[in-house]
Amino acid sequence: MLRRSLLKLAGATAIALGAGQALAADMPAPFDKPEDVTIALVRYLSTGDFFQAYLSGVETQSEALGVDLRVFDSRQDAALQADMVDQAIALGVDGIIIQHGLTESMKEAAQRAVDAGIKVVAFDVNVENEAIPQIEQSDYMLGKLALEQAVKDNGTDFTAGYVYVPGIAPLDRRHVAWEETKKANPGITEAAMFGTLDNPIANSVANQARAVLQANPTINVVFAPYDEFAKGVKIAVDEAGLTDDIDIYSADVSTADISAMREPGSAWVATVATNPAVVGEVSVRALAMMLAGENPGASVIVPPTLITQDFLNEKDIKNMDDLSASMPQFAHADVAMTEWIQLPKR
Repeated sequence: MLRRSLLKLAGATAIALGAGQALAADMPAPFDKPEDVTIALVRYLSTGDFFQAYLSGVETQSEALGVDLRVFDSRQDAALQADMVDQAIALGVDGIIIQHGLTESMKEAAQRAVDAGIKVVAFDVNVENEAIPQIEQSDYMLGKLALEQAVKDNGTDFTAGYVYVPGIAPLDRRHVAWEETKKANPGITEAAMFGTLDNPIANSVANQARAVLQANPTINVVFAPYDEFAKGVKIAVDEAGLTDDIDIYSADVSTADISAMREPGSAWVATVATNPAVVGEVSVRALAMMLAGENPGASVIVPPTLITQDFLNEKDIKNMDDLSASMPQFAHADVAMTEWIQLPKR
């Protein structure tokens, strides 16, 4: 009986090993040996819930593929980010995800990676390289949908504060929507433009917003197309007791943002977003396709969705899981998909 049991166990083990080998054989190179694949995430921005969620998506999709992920965090140091691309090249990684950054500092660094035979994708940074797919949230649409809601709520005649830092690709694309909206609606007055990416971003923006609101008491709308910007403006609005007088419109979302939007009397009335974790997953999948010799396309776009304070309250949404349940497009984006890529476990 013991001998029969051992033979059955040996047979089951052989079947399991055979299934594993068959599964590996079904994967394109180099993912038939995923443990030998190393990818790097080189970050410019990392402060805030959005970027933590994005990192989580990169990590979970990398884990699902079975590859080795190395994370480099420059903390808004453009020169250091370029150096980190060179460090990744020196390590001999197979692929690199460049997350945010400045075109002037990343363009040559990205080209050095391509010249070294490394596959590269770029999320929300324009490295001006046809060999490098751009991963985007459709930042123009993020701005456009938020501003359409602002006009719907406030009409075409209001005084606005605008939070903007030029030179950052996603903010520059959202800026196009702001300029178009002002041009189409001459009654919209931009009373002040301000903004900073100094850490901690929300507190730094709050310091600026205090002075702006004091100097411009007629402001009744603030367009802050990045959630850390919106957090900072909300701090200043709350401190000034202007929650009933100002509406804040933003881009991006997190559990902390949802909580802030749902506070009683919150001035933060709408945001437009994709799930940053899903964008992280898409970034890894697009890179994996390139490593396997497939083409994800020059522009890989994850579509955004309008999220209003009214919707959050109506559905009693408390966190990102609730939001995903109420908005299926938040749980997954059918973008950069192939039959052989295993998705993260939900």
